[in-house]
Amino acid sequence: MADMSEHYLFDVLTPLGFKVHCTHEYWDRKIIVDHPIMATRVEDVKRTLANPAEIRQSRTDEGVYLFYTPDEKRLVCAVVRQTDDTGFLVTSYPTDKIKEGKTIWTK
Repeated sequence: MADMSEHYLFDVLTPLGFKVHCTHEYWDRKIIVDHPIMATRVEDVKRTLANPAEIRQSRTDEGVYLFYTPDEKRLVCAVVRQTDDTGFLVTSYPTDKIKEGKTIWTK
């Protein structure tokens, strides 16, 4: 049986103690389709997950976290759903401001 990690574009450990993964297929079919500007920004998303400036819990779903890190002109936001001891990337996009929600981690 093939190692599942071979299918991952990345599998990054977050400061919250769980890893977040994203497959090549999901990146191509979801992230890039919804936010074409992110097509070449995989490393920015990995950096945001591994070393965020702030992490907030979603106001509407306590299993969803928003990771933020500053970029050249804007913030990079990576939205993650945690399931047990792992998580997966829901979406990622550039933004001008941090969304409302409970701050659960800051640098």
